[in-house]
Parts: sequence; C-alpha cells; structure tokens
Amino acid sequence: MDQENKKIQIKAQDEVLAGKYANIAQVSHTKEEFVLDFMSVFPPVGTLNSRVIMSPGHFKRMITAMQDNLQKYESQFGQINKAEDPGTVYGFPVK
Repeated sequence: MDQENKKIQIKAQDEVLAGKYANIAQVSHTKEEFVLDFMSVFPPVGTLNSRVIMSPGHFKRMITAMQDNLQKYESQFGQINKAEDPGTVYGFPVK
C-alpha cells in the first residue's frame, strides 16, 4: 500500500478534545527523551495538566512544525510580541 494513501483514524474522548489551559510549561530532557510538562499555576496551588514525553528526533520535528505554524499565524494576523517576563517563579517574586 502507498504511504500517502494510508489513513490513521484517531479517537479522542470529549474531555481530551476540550483541552486543558496551561500558563506554565517546563521542558526537561535526558539523552533519550524530552519531557514537556504543562501546568496551571494560581498561587499558592498548581496543577500538572499534561506530560508529553517524546524522542529527541520527534521533539525537533515538533519545534519545526511549531515555527512553521507561528510564521503562518503571523503572516495572517500580524506579529506577536513576546510576553514580558513576569518577574516571578511560579507566581512567587524572584529575590
């Protein structure tokens, strides 16, 4: 079968399709994998909403896809300004 003609059907529960809000992301890595943690932090409490673990090669492809989508977004809607540094770590002032 031709690679281009293969279709994969993805199933998702409504709860997953609704998505989760995250205002903090943390990226860490080992030699074998990258770990992306997406969290919602509203001091004094935070919640880990999702953890995605991927290989270095897949992580690099994801970055390329994100850069491509950012460029397309800015071409259509205009330049996005970087958010200012909040001056806090997880909602607590940096000393």
